[in-house]
Amino acid sequence: MTTTETTAPAWSGYGFEGTRWAVLGADTMLAREPLMNPRDRWEYEDGLMLNGVHAVHRLTGDPRYLAYVRRNIDHFVAEDGTIRGYSREEYNLDHLNNGKAVLDLLAETGDPRYRLAADRLFAQVERQPRLRAGTFWHKQIYPDQVWLDGLYMGSVFYARYCVLTGRTDLLDDVVRQFTTAYDLTLEGPSGLCRHACDESRRMSWADPETGRSPHVWLRALGWFVMAMTDVLEHLPAAHPGRERIATQLVDVLTALRAVRDPGTGLWFQIPDQAGRPLNYLESSGSFMVLAAVAKSLRCGYLAGDDWEQALEQGWEHATREFLSIDGRGWVNVHRMCHVAGLGGEPFRDGSYAYYMSEPVVTNDHKGVGPFLLLAAEMEHRRGLGDLG
Repeated sequence: MTTTETTAPAWSGYGFEGTRWAVLGADTMLAREPLMNPRDRWEYEDGLMLNGVHAVHRLTGDPRYLAYVRRNIDHFVAEDGTIRGYSREEYNLDHLNNGKAVLDLLAETGDPRYRLAADRLFAQVERQPRLRAGTFWHKQIYPDQVWLDGLYMGSVFYARYCVLTGRTDLLDDVVRQFTTAYDLTLEGPSGLCRHACDESRRMSWADPETGRSPHVWLRALGWFVMAMTDVLEHLPAAHPGRERIATQLVDVLTALRAVRDPGTGLWFQIPDQAGRPLNYLESSGSFMVLAAVAKSLRCGYLAGDDWEQALEQGWEHATREFLSIDGRGWVNVHRMCHVAGLGGEPFRDGSYAYYMSEPVVTNDHKGVGPFLLLAAEMEHRRGLGDLG
């Protein structure tokens, strides 16, 4: 239930210390949005939110949360595995993201409908157009373009499906998705990655020499670091590509740590240009980066007091800056960029002014999902449940 923020909201997370944000946030979704998408559209942000609710299920063991995920996926997935609102012919990586919730349900229930639905989504992976470098096009309508968003949308599902079905011969290609995307978007000494790259250099937003888009965008980096953290969970320990992805992950997170806001430990919409007018601390990307840090610490991809302190500082200030509890006891997640892209109609030029022009909203699933993922990690750290 996205709402637009037209003025600075008058709220504060102060006074909510000790709140079980993961449980309260998941309970809010059950009450506020029993049906996650009444428009019957198969949308990637809904899968992200369901991944967050499922994380709270794993943390608590509460069957209500698994039932919520199942009810919402079953609204789309029929007994024969067909998916309402999904079109393979669009070759849109965003459409694969909900497949992770489908695979969660397959693991939890063994219901064959979820295997059939996953097979349908994997059929898109097998036919997805590619850059010459080997990375998938983000969408059919964006030829020759890799967007960092797409690694989270498509390549984590790709890895999970391959491991599930024994297609380990394809894991080298999974790794290639991550390494080529990194190489194509890395901007140089900063260690940060640009939002996207046009291999053809045809788009006016593309640098004529590198093909990269003009700016670093926080949520694109958030998608990317979450994707790397997640795919490491699924690649076999002996796979040679694990080390390359783990190194990339640490390098990008280290670069992000260098540009965080020193007062809050959070990040701006354009994270490397904090002092420019209109730039703002953005919730969805901040939650994503912190969720990647928290999971990386839990899984051993990161270690050290500096990272522990950065996570704790960021989480403390995120609850103050971005969250409120209303009179019904529901959590509201504020101050997130509604959407940002490149090209299309009307044309998005990737300029600083463009990223500042997109609406700032409340309770979009692109922010609620990573909030739940991070909150579950933080409650696990405090001994309040087990993420497995």
